[in-house]
Amino acid sequence: MKAPLLLLLLVAGTSFYAGCKRAPQSAARSADTTKAAPLTTIAFGSCNRENKEQPLWPVIVGNRPQLWIWLGDNIYGDTHDMDTLQAKYYRQRSNAGYQLLQVSTPVIGIWDDHDYGVNDGGREYPQKKQSQQLMLDFLGEPKNSPRRRQAGAYASYTYGPAGKRVKVILLDARYFRDPLKKEGKANVPDPDGQILGEAQWRWLEKELRGSPADVHLIGSGIQILPEEHPFEKWANFPRERQRLFNLLAATGARGVVLLSGDRHIAEIMRHQPDGVRYPVYEITASGLTHSATQNTGEPNRYRVGKLVNVLNFGLIQIDWTNRQLQLQVRGLGNELLENQPVGF
Repeated sequence: MKAPLLLLLLVAGTSFYAGCKRAPQSAARSADTTKAAPLTTIAFGSCNRENKEQPLWPVIVGNRPQLWIWLGDNIYGDTHDMDTLQAKYYRQRSNAGYQLLQVSTPVIGIWDDHDYGVNDGGREYPQKKQSQQLMLDFLGEPKNSPRRRQAGAYASYTYGPAGKRVKVILLDARYFRDPLKKEGKANVPDPDGQILGEAQWRWLEKELRGSPADVHLIGSGIQILPEEHPFEKWANFPRERQRLFNLLAATGARGVVLLSGDRHIAEIMRHQPDGVRYPVYEITASGLTHSATQNTGEPNRYRVGKLVNVLNFGLIQIDWTNRQLQLQVRGLGNELLENQPVGF
């Protein structure tokens, strides 16, 4: 173990076991991140039970990411009791392993259903306003942040100087989403159903149209490209999914890569929607504390490589000289489980 990492372990462990009154805030972001050094390493993940062992944090920190992105199910709240939800967030903030990340890496994120408050939940969840504030507390969002005043938790962040700029766009696929239609236990398409809501769609178009960023990372708690599996996905709302593809084509945003979680598996996918000048990749990284070990190969026509069903996290390495991303899925020993080069 390298000395800096050992020091972080000791500091984080000491603060945790000393019973500190408040878990540390995430590493402070620069007031103007467009003037900071360009991002070269971004880590992300999802599906993290606050009451389970969390062995991946030292591995993640060992990659020295300059940014961590939560992609949902950051805790498993599943409650209408906001005191319970707050306590679970506190437990996660106080986790000794997670504190390693908080003291070394800026943290941003979005929710999915379990941290939103209810499994498969959408706009019908009555505690969504209160839940939004608790998630923003967990992320260390400033009290004067626009995210605290708007309906929905969507947000964007821009990093790096001109010519080496990354924009992270986090979509809220819960707050405005119509209830799922089901046949038995399976979700079925709703041709008229909405995910984002009109205000969020207008905001997204503004974020993409004329954006000077070289790379756009669009995060969604649920998967965007897959169609075959019976679980939650954008394909359950086909009009919304096509609207997203149409928007990518119309705005001409460069270097779009989709990030997702939710599934307790990891995979990398590729699709070239009509009108988009390049293939769009999606990387799902899901299973920080538990994975769907029984899932050994569900069909996915867009998958490149293999399905990963062990504990995992995602990593994006950016080579600005050669204008190439490495989309990676890594495991418990930091082993490279999947890797996909993508030019931009």
